[in-house]
Amino acid sequence: MSFSFLPQRIPDVVLVRPNRLGDVRGFFSETYRASAFAEAGIAVSFVQDNLARSAGGVLRGLHYQLPPEPQGKLIQVVRGAVFDVAVDLRRASPTYARWVGVELSEGDGALLWVPPGFAHGYAVLGDGADLAYKVTAEYRPELDRGIRYDDPTVGVAWPMSEPTLSQRDRGLPLLEDVGSPF
Repeated sequence: MSFSFLPQRIPDVVLVRPNRLGDVRGFFSETYRASAFAEAGIAVSFVQDNLARSAGGVLRGLHYQLPPEPQGKLIQVVRGAVFDVAVDLRRASPTYARWVGVELSEGDGALLWVPPGFAHGYAVLGDGADLAYKVTAEYRPELDRGIRYDDPTVGVAWPMSEPTLSQRDRGLPLLEDVGSPF
């Protein structure tokens, strides 16, 4: 099996396309192989796997985890489709406060690598979606943070104008009000 690694507008965010072998029965695909990812410059250890189900019209994010345990995420949609977004929160980066967004769907099986130092969020396209993702640090609620999905400094062009948000996501601060810990 093989992978294609496609750096995005922010080069540290990488779209990963796994090779799928299919026939009339369905398909088989590797979604992660440590040696292939390390060869592509993504030499990380994953310590937790997550599964999230969201209804259509839901927007989750933009979330990140503070140092000393920031999370890198490898995201894949296993049902449905989402518009997936990463926002660079690394102050020294030339792409600080910029975002990159890609559509992920069960149809192509692509994954998105979002390294530590980025906020992450997604908007569900269609009736609903299930996301499976690996993270590089265990979830620590005391380190969990976020910025508003509609932060004008960041300016994400979400594909919906009236998303369904959690109470928490509705109350997240603007980036300029919290700064960056990275």
